[in-house]
Amino acid sequence: MTHPVYQINDPRFANMIIPSAALEELYAGCRWAEGPVWFANHDLLLFSDIPNERLLRYVPGQGVSVFREPSNFANGNTRDREGRLITCEHGGRRVTRTEYDGSITVLAERYQGKRLNSPNDVVVKSDGSIWFTDPTYGIRSDYEGHKAEAEQTCRNVFRLDPASGELTAVVDDFGQPNGLAFSPDETRLYVADSAVSHDPSAEPIIRVFDVVEGKRLTNGRVFCRLDAGLPDGFRLDTQGNLWTSAGDGAHCFAPDGTLLGKILVPQTVANLTFGGPRKNRLFITATKSLYAVYVDVSGA
Repeated sequence: MTHPVYQINDPRFANMIIPSAALEELYAGCRWAEGPVWFANHDLLLFSDIPNERLLRYVPGQGVSVFREPSNFANGNTRDREGRLITCEHGGRRVTRTEYDGSITVLAERYQGKRLNSPNDVVVKSDGSIWFTDPTYGIRSDYEGHKAEAEQTCRNVFRLDPASGELTAVVDDFGQPNGLAFSPDETRLYVADSAVSHDPSAEPIIRVFDVVEGKRLTNGRVFCRLDAGLPDGFRLDTQGNLWTSAGDGAHCFAPDGTLLGKILVPQTVANLTFGGPRKNRLFITATKSLYAVYVDVSGA
């Protein structure tokens, strides 16, 4: 069943969408929109415009304004357990925290004495640990960072310990690790592999791992394959369904990996997040634009 905005592949998806809810284009002035993060206590969304080197702020009813410029080619963003902004910077090849007074603290920029590739996306676990991916997109050219040779031998997924500051590579066999998110109970970590962006032989997949003792990952396996474009950023809802970026919109997968349906978007989607007072508004960053649509689920 196809709707102008919705493609229903499984009857369960019909109960997760609001057929009368329109896909709204909120802003259209980006070169490559990414990294949306919702600040409920301020009723606003922050997101990245990587090539334009700026972080933007969307406030419902007020529109979009510049939050930080230059942004050091900021890409993925999230919040820590104290509500502070955590950012992956392509330009600095580092992960930073924005303090309450606006100052910036560097959390990670080297592993085993060598510079990181270009941290891409980040998530914070309930214990305060920071998990992020480190592909090479930000050093491939001067468009989304600074062209440079990789110093790391692998494109890792990292865990940053909140107490000691120790950085640990928890997975090292990705082509290009990208978006990542925990299941609602944090027993699983999902990680996108977007290597197909530059390697036609790669598969557009999201992998899932079991989280052991909150620190290690085991039993990595393929969770889903996309049938359009590649997986970039994604989030989960409270029911454990995974909503991911794709070439033709936002795809929704059940916890068992079944494609439930799609929200069709006119531009290639890079990332998404849930926001709004009830966490039932899906904000979508897609190429040059920021979109939003109300759904009948809430973000985890």
